[in-house]
This record gives sequence, C-alpha cells and structure tokens, in this order.
Amino acid sequence: MQKPPQSIDFALKETSPKIGAGAVTGDKLSSTYDLVEQMQYLYVRVVKAKDLPGKDVTGGCDPYVEVKLGNYKGVTKHFEKKNNPEWNQVFAFSKERIQASVLEVYVKDKDVVADDLIGRALFDLNEIPKRIPPDSPLAPQWYRLEDRKGDKAKGELMLAVWMGTQADEAFPEAWHSDAASVGPDAVASIRSKVYLSPKLWYVRVNVIEAQDLVPNDKSRFPEVFVKAMLGNQALRTRISQSKTINPMWNEDLMFVVAEPFEEPLVLSVEDRVGGNKDETLGKCVIPLHIVQRRLDHRPVNSRWLNLEKHVIVDGEKKEIKFASRIHLRICLEGGYHVLDESTHYSSDLRPTAKQLWRPSIGILELGILSAHGLMPMKTKDGRGTTDAYCVAKYGQKWIRTRTIVDNFMPRWNEQYTWEVFDTCTVITVGVFDNGHVHGGAGGARDARIGKVRIRLSTLEADRVYTHSYPLLVLHPSGVKKTGEIQLALRFTCSSLINMLHMYSHPLLPKMHYIHPLSVIQLDVLRHQAMQIVSTRLSRAEPPLRKEVVEYMLDVDSHMWSMRRSKANFFRIMGVLSGLIAVGKWFDQICNWRNPLTTILIRHPPHMDTRLSHADAAHPDELDEEFDTFPTSRPSDIVRMRYDRLRSIAGRVQTVIGDLATQGERFQSLLSWRDPRATTLFVTFCLIAALVLYVTPFQVVALLAGIYILRHPRFRHKLPSTPLNFFRRLPARSDSML
Repeated sequence: MQKPPQSIDFALKETSPKIGAGAVTGDKLSSTYDLVEQMQYLYVRVVKAKDLPGKDVTGGCDPYVEVKLGNYKGVTKHFEKKNNPEWNQVFAFSKERIQASVLEVYVKDKDVVADDLIGRALFDLNEIPKRIPPDSPLAPQWYRLEDRKGDKAKGELMLAVWMGTQADEAFPEAWHSDAASVGPDAVASIRSKVYLSPKLWYVRVNVIEAQDLVPNDKSRFPEVFVKAMLGNQALRTRISQSKTINPMWNEDLMFVVAEPFEEPLVLSVEDRVGGNKDETLGKCVIPLHIVQRRLDHRPVNSRWLNLEKHVIVDGEKKEIKFASRIHLRICLEGGYHVLDESTHYSSDLRPTAKQLWRPSIGILELGILSAHGLMPMKTKDGRGTTDAYCVAKYGQKWIRTRTIVDNFMPRWNEQYTWEVFDTCTVITVGVFDNGHVHGGAGGARDARIGKVRIRLSTLEADRVYTHSYPLLVLHPSGVKKTGEIQLALRFTCSSLINMLHMYSHPLLPKMHYIHPLSVIQLDVLRHQAMQIVSTRLSRAEPPLRKEVVEYMLDVDSHMWSMRRSKANFFRIMGVLSGLIAVGKWFDQICNWRNPLTTILIRHPPHMDTRLSHADAAHPDELDEEFDTFPTSRPSDIVRMRYDRLRSIAGRVQTVIGDLATQGERFQSLLSWRDPRATTLFVTFCLIAALVLYVTPFQVVALLAGIYILRHPRFRHKLPSTPLNFFRRLPARSDSML
C-alpha cells in the first residue's frame, strides 16, 4: 500500500556543524569533546575572603561579591556578620557576548539603604590564562583589594580566573551570564545534571499456606485471603478454596522495589466476613534488606513466620502473639530485567544482578548542539518566551542540559557518553520548557516541546551522524512541529566479535523465558516501575520532574488511540502489500475452486458456549450486548464501559503494532537498515546456498526432521538463535509518535 510522502517540514535533515570530529587540529579538545561546537567562556571562581573591615556600628559586615563584565553582572550570596566568608561559587561569561576589556570583581557590604564598597580587583582580559581539560584546574590566588582610587584597601579575596570551554569541570555548576535574569533561588533549576535511575528489583512473594488461624466468628467457615502491601503497591491472593483455619493458596505476588529499600513488606491475613467487610486475622512485617536475592530459577527456601494481632484493651493498643503462622517463599529476583520503558523503545535489557551482566560492546557519544525555530511555550511580560533544556535517557543514565533562558534558538553544545551493552536499544532525547525559571508556582509544569528516538542498531560503527530532527507534538488539533533539534551521534564498537555474537542471544535475560511473567503482570509492574523512577528522580536537586520522566518513558503508550491503531493497520498492510499483489496475480491465473465439501465431520455443528464465552459472561457484559443503539443507559455506566473499551482496545492496538513490527523486521533483513544484521543474513544465505548445492536434498530433509523432532531433553526454554536474530532486527516502531 503506497503511503503519502512525508511533509518536508517534518523530515530529517543532514547538517554540517563545525565540530571537531574528523578535523585535524592540534587542540586536545578535538579528540575528547569533538561532537559539539567549541564555546569559549570566561570563568571566575570566587572562593573566599579574609580580614574584611567592619562597615557598620557593630564593627561587622555582611559581605557579598559582585562579578561584573560589561553589562553582565553575577552576584554571590551574602553572609550576616562575617569577616572571613567562604562562597566557592563559579561564574561563566560567554566569550561571544563579551564587549568589555576589563573584568571587575567587587566585594560589598549589604546594607538596608545602599551597599558599601569594601574593595575591588580588576583583570585585563588579554592577560587571563587559557585552560583546556585535562589540564589540572587553575589554583586560586589571594588578591589584595583596592578602593575606587586604586589605593590598597583592607582585606583580601581568593579568586581563580581563566578562559575555558564547555568541557571544563566548572561548567555544570557555574552561574551563566545568559541566565542573568534568573534569581538566586532558581539558579539550581537551570543547571545541567547527570542522574541515575534507582536500581530496580522484582520482589516475588509465594504465599503457600497459613496454619492455626483464629477467626472471631467460629460459627462460620472462614473465607481467607492474604493482602500484601509494599509502599503504595497492594496485591491480594484469591480467597482460599479450603475454607478452614489452615488455608492454602500457593500463589505468587510480584512487586517492584528500588534500592535503597525504604518500605518493608507488610502481609496481612484477612477474613471476608461480609460484602465489603474484611477482618484482619494477623499481620507480619518483613524488611526487604534481609530477603534472599535469587540470580536464577532455583527455588529459594520457604519460611514460617508468626502472625501478630493488635487488640484494644481498656483503650490501649496491645499486641497479642499467638500460634498462627504463615508459610512463604520470598526473594528478590536478580535474573529479570525490570521493565520501566515501553518494550519497543527499551534502552537497557540487562538483568538487575550485576553479576549476570555481559561485558560492554562499545561507547555511545551524543552531542546536543542546538535547537532552532522553537515555539513560544509561555507568556512573560506580555510576550511569548521559551526556556529550553534537553533530557537524554539511555540505560540507567539520564542527562539534563542547562536551561537556556528566553531563547528560541538555544545553543547547548554539551556532550555525553554512555556504555553500550546491546545495540538493539534506543536512546531518547526530549526537549522541554522549564516552567520554574522565574519562581513558577508549586503547580507549574515543564511543558514538552518534543522528543527524538534513535535505535543504535541502525548506526554504523565509528561514523559521526549529524542531523537536524523535527520536534513533533500531538495536539487535539493535530500534529504540530514545535522546532528542530540538532544532534551529533557516534557509536564506537570495542569488540566486533562480541557485538555480532549478541545477535544470537535472547533480547531479555534468561529468567524471562524460563519463568515468564504474564502480559498483564508485566503491564502492572512496568507501571509501578515508572512511578518509582519518576518519584525518585523528582527528589533530586535540581529535580527531574515527574511529567518529564513519564514523557520520556512513554507512560501512556498502552492507552487506546484510533490514530495509532490506524497507523499499525497500515504498517501491516505495507508489509503484506507484496504478498497481496502476488496472491491477486496467482488468482487471476488459477481460478479453480474446489466444489466438494468434506464428509469427515461425524456430527453436525452446534452452538459452543465455551467457544462463545457465554458460560462465563459477566452480567454487565450481557446488559451491554442487549443495550439499544444509541445507548439508553445512564452516563456513569456509559463512561465505565467506554473506559473498559479503551483498556481492551489498547491491548488490541498493542497486538496490531507487534504484528506490524514482525513484518517490518522481515523487510529489514535485506534493507540494510541494520547493516550488521543484513551482513550476517547475506553471509548465512551464501553459506547455506553452498551447503545445499553440495548436499543432497534428502540428507538436508532428514537432518532437519531429526532436529525438529528431537527429544525434549535436548530442548531448552531459551529462544533459538534464528529467533533471537530476528527479534533484534529494527522496525519502524521507533518512528511513531
């Protein structure tokens, strides 16, 4: 099926930025920080002062430092009544905006009416030294303060002044001259930062049985279940089929937890005594740091734990210990990869336990150069403005660039590096508008400008890719381009053999195939993992806000969307279009039809209630089936059914997308989208052709039959090498909004 051409405005554009990669220069920076354009900065580190004179009647002073360069002015925090203050603050002035020839550093005494000058130090810009990492940092020096006339004043100031680039270690923590309008309280919210996702574990609680329960009402058969709580996650077993004081379940409950473990696991045995009334028969609290960690499928030892019960006696809460016990197996699963991203765009596939990690196969370097054509995201002083920053996520490492204040064409020129363990992964780069630059209210949010996904398997090794990517956001009125971001990307392979060998390995760790989790379980656990990651990162300083993390992790990718479903349908049609054309051609040539009906059926067909799911239908489902069209039901019921339909349709949409992905993987075998995979496939075809040419067909058929019909003891649960290879092929799912 022919799809309409993409608008040139939404297309990828190759660029030629002035970066160091590939250039032959004598500059050390060209080999270590070569995916971005060099930006020169004047750095001033204000360390401390000593022997400052008292300016008020008490003989004390409230000192602060003002660093001035032309029209730009940076100010340190001030201290109350301190003659030997320490600041250790860094200021960075962009060289391309410098118009002055002298750097002025003033030490002042903060006063209610007018601030008094304590002293100053002046620097000629032509005399300032240049520093390029990995040179050691410039050692700060003591400078004698002068008054306005140039005479010596009392007091000394320790400073370091140098010319450097954005590769300097001081760059992330510095106050920048292009953010001069940002108040001191908001400076932390605009700095660049590297974050690490918390280490996530699956917790498996196998509830086996309980013994000697003591229900309050002994005249009835207890209907007992176990409720487990871990933080804000709550799960429960089914009601035990054995309605006795010794119930059995043998049921697994799965949770997600992050290190460091902050919450204990709380188990309570409950008795369903009425429609909505449950009675607690006992509780136990299990700290997670004492729980066994499992690396493979070998069973862990079970444990008997005493159940405790609290009762109120004479208005006081008392603990009663009795003989009730619960039998459990609990372990932290280190052999699984805890999914916190959409499986189509995963950036990490390693198991939780570090002992099971394979060695890295290369390095990914990303240069975030600039953006242009950004749309106004908010209004300030009656005009549109944007305070843009970027976030990139790959593996457990998140990076956040500094915020460029009030600029529709920001230039970041920041470079970051990640270790690569699998090329069948995706790096995501998002652009956001900082809603907290000017002291945004507590409810202020960082607005999404757009994001880009890049699959590593589509990159050639050691090649620098420089492109301008369109930033697209979907609105109720349709898709909208909010600007473009310019990136430079390079994947460097450290071991070609290991990288090619990865194509024979399963995508996920072995435990996902030996003890697979259900689709519903994975959906619930993924949602919990996203909540944990977003909560932890939002507590960092500066925070990586919840709305940013959720957008980067595609938190709503499972929700029903007619647009996505149509897109997936047309993906399938695009894959099948060749087969459909062959089928039509074959039908034109060969239109014979078989007129005979089979006589092998021994009994006539009948209505199968199991096949129709009529024997297990919920009353509400039947009511919906017999409802009129248009509906005659109340709005709350219609809303409930609509939400249910969206949930079901979301799963159907995911299945359609998976089918389209499989077809596109077939197409990519010979499309050279993943050059390494196509090379392996072509090489295999060549070798197979030679083998089939020299080997009789009967021998090939015999060997294939023996392999396919081999005994189960010669089989294992892990996917075969051809299937592993196929699952690693790229699809067009990365390009979908």
